[in-house]
Amino acid sequence: MSIKSQVIKGKAKPRGKYPHIKKVGNFLFVSGTSSRRSDNTFAGVEVDEMGTTNLDIRAQTKAVLENIDSILKTEGSSLADVVDVTSFLVNMNDFGGYNEVYGSFFDYDGPTRTTVAVHQLPHPHLLVEIKAMAYIGD
Repeated sequence: MSIKSQVIKGKAKPRGKYPHIKKVGNFLFVSGTSSRRSDNTFAGVEVDEMGTTNLDIRAQTKAVLENIDSILKTEGSSLADVVDVTSFLVNMNDFGGYNEVYGSFFDYDGPTRTTVAVHQLPHPHLLVEIKAMAYIGD
């Protein structure tokens, strides 16, 4: 069985020593992914000139899923191949907005999913992080 790990050029650099994606046989494992861009800014975050921060769960969820899709495409895959998702929310009050956007990417025939609340994520602007597993077939 072949195993391949990859840190993808042009993506936000992992905040630790781990790959964006790992291919093991016919499975792809995508590490926890946020709305962080390669320039270390975040989708779904606005800070005005007075320092007031507005965090948007819908924009962050959309960016996270688009980031995962982009990562999967480096291995010739896409969100259509995802079989399991684990989502981490800082605040379950954001579940409605997160779930709404998630539902625009997946339906009942999509991946299995677990959503859990966590105390915090690696940056105070992050509301959601998602990890995924995809199956690419024979």
